[in-house]
Amino acid sequence: MPTRRNVLLTAAAWMAGAPALKAQAPLVTACERLGRPLRILVPDGSQANVAPVIAGFEQSHGCRSEMIVVDLDDINATLTLESIFPELGVDVALPATFGIPDLADSGAIRPLAGLGPHPDNAAYRKGELYRAGDEFDGQRWGFQTDGDVYLMFYQRDMLEDPDEQARYADQTGTPLSIPQTWEELDRQMAFFHRPDQGRFGGCLYRTATYVAWEWWTRFHAAGGLPFDAEFHPRLASAPGEAALETMIAANAHLTGTQLGLFDNWARYNAGDIYANIGWGGTQKALNMPGARLRGRVANGPLPGAMVDGKPLSLAYFNWGWSYVVARHCPEPALAYNFCKFAVGAKHSSDAVAAAAGYFDPFRKEHYSDPRIIDVYGRSFLREHRRAMAAPIPDLYVVRRSEYFDVLTFWLLRALSGAIRPEVALKNIENAWESTTEQVGRTRQAARWKALYAAYPDRLRPLWEADRG
Repeated sequence: MPTRRNVLLTAAAWMAGAPALKAQAPLVTACERLGRPLRILVPDGSQANVAPVIAGFEQSHGCRSEMIVVDLDDINATLTLESIFPELGVDVALPATFGIPDLADSGAIRPLAGLGPHPDNAAYRKGELYRAGDEFDGQRWGFQTDGDVYLMFYQRDMLEDPDEQARYADQTGTPLSIPQTWEELDRQMAFFHRPDQGRFGGCLYRTATYVAWEWWTRFHAAGGLPFDAEFHPRLASAPGEAALETMIAANAHLTGTQLGLFDNWARYNAGDIYANIGWGGTQKALNMPGARLRGRVANGPLPGAMVDGKPLSLAYFNWGWSYVVARHCPEPALAYNFCKFAVGAKHSSDAVAAAAGYFDPFRKEHYSDPRIIDVYGRSFLREHRRAMAAPIPDLYVVRRSEYFDVLTFWLLRALSGAIRPEVALKNIENAWESTTEQVGRTRQAARWKALYAAYPDRLRPLWEADRG
């Protein structure tokens, strides 16, 4: 028999929950109006990250959701086509973050303003580490859900071998330690590259998909910025040539340069290569139970340069996935709430903890979650957290893919020896100027100004002599 105290406690609990229930009522109604599951377009490989979010959203809101899976390299194009021919009925999508400017410019996705409570006013904002990729032309278009910063990986057995340390110190006059500059990394890869002994210096990507990112980081570290204030390219410069020439020289100390993402991980895991470059996905592959290099990888920052006699390492956010609301979603407020739900502290932690998926930590809370620590290891998470605190953003302007496709084409030509570095860089500049004239120089210049404002203050000494 219920007591007076139990009745009062039950009533109090109901009253405390009433605002939340009232707040959910419009979402329940939106689900009913939709008349089908909420459809989320996701890149193949991220299903393990999205599944716990879908389960949580259905449990919390009673709204069924389902995934539409496409190849990771096709998702941005699929979303663009869906905005023209809405055959899939996409409501929410997970495009690559660097594609948001083109998706926004083409009208393939909706701005978030007006779809629900502004994310800046939510508790969500407190834990957010990176948002530069979701903001474009003064509006917010997405919710970052993946902390893709470039980091370095070193074979610990080689790095900490006393004999190798002594030999390296004798040869170079410097201690063998995790490189802080590109010059030091190149020197160490050359030192360890001994094909006749079955050892190799590095396994850096030199593929059409990823090669531009290495040059981009070397270029910035050398003191270069891609544009002046009027959005004229500044690649055919001393920093641009230095970045390309050092990449060409490093070719002699690399192996497996043409391997794609997953093959690169497998090759490096063989244990005979000193250095590699990558993301959290690399670490998950190397740290999984049974991996040959589990516990044998030393993590380091992306190399930078010497500034005023001190090393200044770099950080670069170059990929990532963001939740967005599709153009033809008939219930955009519902889609918005799914996105916000997905990146909140609890459910995003469930997503990132899925070792089989792509998502890497992107909120402060993730770095103390025991499940995430087990997946990545503490040493990696320390480096990753530092990098996420102040990375340079990718090139978030309209036709970013066109700029980078041209950059990639001529970089590969120069790396193959088919063309001189200075000619390749000038060809890139000429093509970039043509693209800019088509888009509109004034608009692109304003975008570059906003983007440069997102460059971290910590790294500005690298470019103070090259700001334009």
